[in-house]
Amino acid sequence: MVDQITLQIINVIQVGTVLMLSPLVAGVINRLKAMIESKHGPSLFQPYYDLMKLFRKEVVVPDRSSIIFILAPFVSFSAYLVIALVIPIVTPYPLPYGILLDLLGGALMFGFAGIFGIIAALDARTNYTTMGASRSASFTALAEPTLIMVFFGVATITGTNNPYVTNNVLATSASWYLSATHILVMSAFFMLLLFETGRLPVESSGLMEFGMLDDGKMMEHSGKLLALSRWGGYMKQFMLMAVFLNVFAIPWWMSSDVSVVGALYSAGTLFLKLLALIAVIVITEESLAKLRLFKILDFLAISFSLGLLAVIAFFLVGGGV
Repeated sequence: MVDQITLQIINVIQVGTVLMLSPLVAGVINRLKAMIESKHGPSLFQPYYDLMKLFRKEVVVPDRSSIIFILAPFVSFSAYLVIALVIPIVTPYPLPYGILLDLLGGALMFGFAGIFGIIAALDARTNYTTMGASRSASFTALAEPTLIMVFFGVATITGTNNPYVTNNVLATSASWYLSATHILVMSAFFMLLLFETGRLPVESSGLMEFGMLDDGKMMEHSGKLLALSRWGGYMKQFMLMAVFLNVFAIPWWMSSDVSVVGALYSAGTLFLKLLALIAVIVITEESLAKLRLFKILDFLAISFSLGLLAVIAFFLVGGGV
C-alpha cells in the first residue's frame, strides 16, 4: 500500500517546484534573450528581486474600482495553485489530488484565471487597462479553444484526458509518439505556448503601451496585488512548459519511484528539459520578424487548425500502441 504521507510530501514538493522555480525560468529567458541581442541583461534572479520589492510596497487601488479588483489576483493565483496540484510536474503517476482535474479541466482553470484578470482590468476603469482587457479577450477567444482542441487531439490517442495516462502511452509507444496526430498536436501546442508565454514579438507603433497585452491589464495593480499577478504569470508559463515537456514533447526521464528522492530527481530532470525548451523558444522568438498586433489572430488560427488536423489525422491515418 502506498504511503499517503509520502504522497502528500511529494505533492508539497511539486507545488514548491512550481512556486520557487517559475520566477527563475522567467529570469533565464530574459538573460538568454539579452545575450543573443549582445546585451548584458538582468540577473537570473531579477524576478525574485522584483517580487520581494513589490511585496514590500503599498497597495494603491483606483477610486472607482470594486472589491473584484482586489480579489482577482488572489483568485487567479489560487487557480494556478490548484493546477499545480494535479498536473505531471515531478511524477508520472497521479498524486492524491490528481482526480480533481484532467487536461480539459486544467485548460478551463487557466481560462477561469484569465477571465478574472480581464474582469479586474475592466473594473479598474482606466483607458490602458480597458484596452488591455479588450485585446486579451479578443485573443483568448481563439487561444482557449485552441488549447482545448490540443487536449482533445491528444485525447484521441489514449481515449482519455488524463495527463498521466497520456504521458505513459507516449513514453512507452514509439508508434504513437511518431504518429501524425501527436506531431500535429505538439506543433499546435508549441505555437500556443509562444503566445501564452508572451514570446511572440509584437510591433507596437508609437507608445509601447499600444503593444501591451498582459502587462496592459495590470497597469493599475501595485504592491502585493501586482506581485501576485506577476508571480501567477510566472507559474502559468512554468506549468504550460512543464505540460508541454512532460506530456507531449519529452515524456521520459521522470522517476516512477514513489519517494521523495524520486520526486526530487524528476524536478531536476524537468529543469534540464526546461533549459533546452527555453533555448528553442528564445531562438524562435529572436528569429521571427515582429508581427502586427492583429496578426496574432492569424497565428492562433494556424495553431487551432493544426489541432483540428491532428484529430482528422487520427481518423484518417490512425496510429498504433
